[in-house]
Amino acid sequence: MKKTLPRISIITPSFNQGRFIRQTIDSVLSQNYPNLEYIVMDGGSTDSTLSILRSYGSKVIWESKKDKGQSDALNKGFKRASGEIIAYLNSDDVYLPNTLFTVGEYFLEHQKAMWVTGDYFIIDADNKKIQSYVVSYKKYLRNKPSFARLCVANYIIQPSTFWRSSLFREIGYFNESFRYCMDYDFWMRIISKYPLHVLPRHFSLFRIHNTSKGGSQYKMQFQEEHQVVVKYTNNIPLLYAHKIHAQLIAWIYNFIK
Repeated sequence: MKKTLPRISIITPSFNQGRFIRQTIDSVLSQNYPNLEYIVMDGGSTDSTLSILRSYGSKVIWESKKDKGQSDALNKGFKRASGEIIAYLNSDDVYLPNTLFTVGEYFLEHQKAMWVTGDYFIIDADNKKIQSYVVSYKKYLRNKPSFARLCVANYIIQPSTFWRSSLFREIGYFNESFRYCMDYDFWMRIISKYPLHVLPRHFSLFRIHNTSKGGSQYKMQFQEEHQVVVKYTNNIPLLYAHKIHAQLIAWIYNFIK
């Protein structure tokens, strides 16, 4: 008897991303995954977001009300979700075709796997692929995933990462005190207990543009990353390596810009 693919719940936090959110939603729904729950948690957008959400009828579960930020919106969505497998896709990012089938089948066939991640491409506001060197570098780091390596650099691609919902009961939800690195903090908690399964597939398009956090607030993001690392290790060489690595990456970003 053929086994049923696990239910996957995708959460999209949103606030005034009317320019991009339709492409995001379409990339989820066009997966045609048979056991999908899609939830959009909107923070009270005042642009075209709500009219776009209404246009999908019952295909998308959504609510729009003021929240305390991205982590708060995500936690509300996670607690509302009913899927065995969880992920979140920001309202300017995109899933590539067959991502959910690949992930669902992998979890079905590997019952001990608690989380999986894949590769990605970085795109700009016009869907043009950029920063291929960053993609290649993170792929190199993911070849041998470990807690120590994660302390030095966050090589895990957020929109390409999926996990079992049972992890919430075991390690808790996102830390809402973090504005930029709530996912990094979550990865650190998981990798301390479970190995990361890295799949050799591109799952997502990660968008960097002038108003995105990654595009305009990367210095503050690196500072918060270091706060996360300090939470999980007092290993001086690792802390020093992370700080030097972050400074080097920030210098490269400044040079590029």
